[in-house]
Amino acid sequence: MDLILPDFGLLFWTALVFCCLLFVLTKFIWKPILSAVNAREQKITEALELADKTRAEMQALQAENDKILKEARAERDNILKEAKEAGNTMIEAAKSKSKLEADKIVEAARLSINSEKAAAMEELKNHIATLSLEIAEKVVRGELASDDKQKALADKFANDINLN
Repeated sequence: MDLILPDFGLLFWTALVFCCLLFVLTKFIWKPILSAVNAREQKITEALELADKTRAEMQALQAENDKILKEARAERDNILKEAKEAGNTMIEAAKSKSKLEADKIVEAARLSINSEKAAAMEELKNHIATLSLEIAEKVVRGELASDDKQKALADKFANDINLN
């Protein structure tokens, strides 16, 4: 029962030790603990503010990086488009130039063939004329081999001349 109902002396000394301890704690220890807690709270608050500020800066940098990336991609696409157009233009120019050169070569070949054909035809005509003359000469010689045939031919020419 002593534990449930303590003595008056025990209560007095306990209260006195408690008050002394409270005075010592308040006078010497409470202020440094409170200043340490306040300093720690201030550091934590500053760290949280710095973290928020850093997070905002990081978001701004991220947004700026995204913007720069978009601009770079757009510029890359533009450069690729221009390069493709330049390539297509060069290809078309080369095609048209090669077509013109091919047409010139074909025309030159056509002219060369025509001139060689005309030369061959001329040579063939000359050769045919020479052969015809040779054949005619042989035929005339065969026809005029005898004197009687020569006289008959001369009379025939004379009659033709007289008629005209």
